Amino acid sequence: MAKLPDPLHTLAAEVYRWWQTNADDGLRPHLGASLIGHPCKRHLWLGFRWCAKPQWEGRMLRLFDRGQREEATIIKELRGIGAEVSECQPDGSQWRVEACGGHFGGSLDGVARRLPGGSDSNWELLEFKTHNRASFKEVSDKGVKTAKHQHWSQMQAYLYLTGMTRANYIAVNKDDDSLYHERVHADQEAGEAIIKRADEVIFAAEPPPPISTDPSWYQCHGCQHHGLCHGTDAPLVNCRTCAHATPDEHGRWLCEFANKVSLPVWHQKQGCEHHRYIPILLGRFAELVDASQEANWVQYRNLADQTNTFYNGNGGYSSTEIHACQDKRSLGDHNAQLIKQQFNATQIA
Repeated sequence: MAKLPDPLHTLAAEVYRWWQTNADDGLRPHLGASLIGHPCKRHLWLGFRWCAKPQWEGRMLRLFDRGQREEATIIKELRGIGAEVSECQPDGSQWRVEACGGHFGGSLDGVARRLPGGSDSNWELLEFKTHNRASFKEVSDKGVKTAKHQHWSQMQAYLYLTGMTRANYIAVNKDDDSLYHERVHADQEAGEAIIKRADEVIFAAEPPPPISTDPSWYQCHGCQHHGLCHGTDAPLVNCRTCAHATPDEHGRWLCEFANKVSLPVWHQKQGCEHHRYIPILLGRFAELVDASQEANWVQYRNLADQTNTFYNGNGGYSSTEIHACQDKRSLGDHNAQLIKQQFNATQIA
């Protein structure tokens, strides 16, 4: 009898594992135009503030890469039918747009002219998306604005920031390679509203309310921030979750603790020992009691046990400890504090 394959070491499992091992951290320096149409502003804020890393399995990462590979095929096809396509700017860099001092932006798939039914002289935006069969049917039947409002918002942001008047949405059915093409006209009012929304998210000192307080709500299900909004997870420790750091109108992140020094992206991701959480980010399990900017500590009441208080700083808990602690009820526990002090220990459970 042939030996059954080990499900953990099949070719597919190894490939998926390779994708996960080689994936980047998913923490984008800017708020992306591809995300701005998301229905939950809190999701956008938490993502921009790097509160949690996107958790994608290897199969999904491979699927995303397939979407990227499709772009070259579509561009080849458009040129093949006589269109003039430019996927890069004259200096060879990718077409990009930005707003909000550079905190908001995105990359265009390309621009084209002499498309069927289009202008021979005016450049039009190109946006390529891949879909499964059900998603492709929905966008074909309803149109991109209704079926894929996030894609439509992305194009409206690009049109507004480039000054172009038309976009070409080209969708590919990954099941049978059929194509759907829709020409989208610029909506000036929508473009202005999208940039305003980005500005509100980026420069808000605290996260907006969640789209729902119901943890089973369909738009919350599977969200990378579910544990922050509906559980007792603490955010990642980095400069963007720190009370000392703020974005400015020039695209920088400034640290108040370090006298408004501008923080490079690598430092933002790394953070430092002076990190103190933005208090509301711990609001699911802790209530702000007091704080000292000079001494760099924040005192909280543990909501699971109103008799327990704990400090973020001031000889209490580092932000790293709070993030790692699985049972937030233990924060401020008298016995746990004694053990920490006696053995100079770090609390992680």
